[in-house]
Amino acid sequence: MIIDFNWLPFLFIVAAVIWFFSAAIRIFREYERGVVFTLGRFWKVKGPGLVLIIPWIQKSIRVDLRTVVLEVPTQDVISRDNVSVKVSAVVYLRVIDPEKAIIQVVDYLNATSQLSQTMLRSVLGKHQLDDMLAEREKLNMDIQRALDAQTDSWGIKVSNVEIKQVDLTESMIRAIARQAEAERERRAKVIHAEGELQASEKLYQAAKVLAQEPQAILLRYLETLTVIGADKNTTIVFPLPMDLVAPLLEKVKAVSSTH
Repeated sequence: MIIDFNWLPFLFIVAAVIWFFSAAIRIFREYERGVVFTLGRFWKVKGPGLVLIIPWIQKSIRVDLRTVVLEVPTQDVISRDNVSVKVSAVVYLRVIDPEKAIIQVVDYLNATSQLSQTMLRSVLGKHQLDDMLAEREKLNMDIQRALDAQTDSWGIKVSNVEIKQVDLTESMIRAIARQAEAERERRAKVIHAEGELQASEKLYQAAKVLAQEPQAILLRYLETLTVIGADKNTTIVFPLPMDLVAPLLEKVKAVSSTH
């Protein structure tokens, strides 16, 4: 078998061209960008689509622009009223400036995670336990704004922060239950007192009206007797005050004398 070595240079050139293009071609998806460096210096952000780089001279780093869900590990937080709780959260972030995300920070996901843990303890530590339990939406916004202000220089946008869970100790849960029960009892007493006050005001108004007409008092008295006597199986001895009957008798006498 005779080997024609005249083809070797051609084959070498073809292999070199194939290797060059395979090393030079980069394909970035719609949600990806490539941060390109030339001899170690930043050149530009390329993509999406087909991008050509010069092997050995240029290097590209792929950056994902989609929203990333970052789990914040459970943190021990001491509230402003000195209550120790365990709080976990979720942070939603995305890269809005690939150049800063690569150049300004070594690992933007790890850096944001560490910053989120610090901000979670710092922001929640300024609030009381009742605020953590009742005003979670407001605390989410406070943490989100604090994080976003710090990560802006890294080209990171923190779009949302959600506090997942606030864990309390058993003793604190019992104390909160006792507090809630005491609060319900207080409200019940206040409502009862307000009812008594309104009833006394109505009775006072009724007494003023009845005092203007003694006959009205007598009619009310007789109506009460009628209600009590509705039960036929009950015998009631009810005294009739003469001071109520006297005005009525005087009226009867006056009418009889006129006739």
